[in-house]
Amino acid sequence: MIRICFRSATLALLVAACLPAASYAQEKTLNVATSAAPFLRISPDARAGGMGDMGIATQADANSPFYNLSKVAFAEAPNSLAVSYVPWLREVSNKIYLATISGYHKLDDNQAVSGALRYFNLGNIQFADAAGNALGSSSPREFSLEGGYARKLGEHLSLALTARYIYSKLASGNANNSGINYKAGNAFGVDLSMTYNLVDEDGKGLTAGATITNLGSRVNYSNSSTAREYLPSNFGAGVAYRLPMEEGHKFTFGLEINKLLTPVVPTDSAGISSYYSYSVVKSWFKSFSSANGGFKSFQVSLGGEYSFDDQFFVRAGYFWEDKTHGDRKYVTTGLGYKYGSAMINVAYIVPSGSGFNRSPLANTLRFGATIDLPWE
Repeated sequence: MIRICFRSATLALLVAACLPAASYAQEKTLNVATSAAPFLRISPDARAGGMGDMGIATQADANSPFYNLSKVAFAEAPNSLAVSYVPWLREVSNKIYLATISGYHKLDDNQAVSGALRYFNLGNIQFADAAGNALGSSSPREFSLEGGYARKLGEHLSLALTARYIYSKLASGNANNSGINYKAGNAFGVDLSMTYNLVDEDGKGLTAGATITNLGSRVNYSNSSTAREYLPSNFGAGVAYRLPMEEGHKFTFGLEINKLLTPVVPTDSAGISSYYSYSVVKSWFKSFSSANGGFKSFQVSLGGEYSFDDQFFVRAGYFWEDKTHGDRKYVTTGLGYKYGSAMINVAYIVPSGSGFNRSPLANTLRFGATIDLPWE
């Protein structure tokens, strides 16, 4: 059971999910943006997880809907399905996990449709006030259901649109005895993505991609009409270079950046009132202001993959985030094995820090499997 001081269920859960430690608060003021449905920011795919959570410009597969759907227009297999399981925050609780299923179907050489489901279970949470008095408990559950369409606009360029329904239940009832009744939040969002593919017939070349994800409605977790949370809208861009060698050796190298398009919640009451008055579009632009970290709030992923005979895969990566905007920094590793049309992947976050500074993401494992289907 997790015990959390109850101020905002969304804020508390996101901070617990994203911050490796609180020790930097004494050195620099933390400037972390929070949002509704923070599970949408978790990378579910074990292949991407092994490469520093990099997935925008890598080779297309059934997990592409979670990163950049437009890639599937260039996918080689006509159909593919994927499942994944991620035990999350094992340093905090052994009952938190993310499970997903996703896939796509190519209508022809230029078009594809996709579907995906994410389910996030946070176990049981005991809320408490600042004095440690119990304020009840909750069993948070969240999920998203989505579908999308991708199409080539030429030999090298593709675009995609994804629509998503989001359900987020973090607390219910009068959890903090304040007269505010908490409820499940619902929202709709869309993703826009593009891919520019210069990979030749031999599998050599550069791929670039860009995405804007979770653009959509705000989420109301209570009977208070003003305290509506923003979705974790995000801008991402990445490049990857694939280099096949002789005798079945292949390498992939990539770099990716992501920027959360959600402003930081102010600490003063006047600022909080202004924060909740922003329109959704205004909140995107506010996230680039100096008060919200500006360009320091970007996250960077660097990763690579080595494969032999398209059967054995070894991966490594690094994820970086500025210390005042979450301070997630970790090395990742991963392995994959492909037999026929089926593939199994596993990824691991290498432990970092010790004692109070130990990251709650340390020792995180991701498991995933994909299968390509030949029918058309």
